Amino acid sequence: MSVNKVILVGRLGRDPETRYTGGGQAVANFSVATDESYKDRNGERQKRTEWHKIVVWGKQAEIAQQYLKKGSLVFIEGRIQSREWQDKEGQKRTSFEIVASNFRMLGGRGDAGGSGSGGSTGGGRSGGDDFDQGGPTEEPMGGGHGGPEISDEDIPF
Repeated sequence: MSVNKVILVGRLGRDPETRYTGGGQAVANFSVATDESYKDRNGERQKRTEWHKIVVWGKQAEIAQQYLKKGSLVFIEGRIQSREWQDKEGQKRTSFEIVASNFRMLGGRGDAGGSGSGGSTGGGRSGGDDFDQGGPTEEPMGGGHGGPEISDEDIPF
């Protein structure tokens, strides 16, 4: 048995860029920064930032384009995927990206980037259903399909 599962919490480095395949399926690309603090050998506090390429498909890509902005805090679940390509000099290159199966916008309206939705595009999971790779089953909160308007005061965290 093997598992390819990634969970990230970080901030968007740029607004999502959305394109459409020939078949009309949306695909959004953006970057997310995660950082860690540690003490070096001299006991001095250091900070390291890692940048992650994120790819989101289908309805989730359209939601990402609409709600996510540079600086938004986001929770992402997905899998690592490698992509091989040739550069201008003909050298074989490999890059790695996270193909998101689920994401959740974190933070409030005052958060950097102003995402403010606090909603989820994740499949409503119950129990041990953690490996569900399906698409979104609910719209972001306040995303308006007849549901009640939800303000920051209504969110318990």
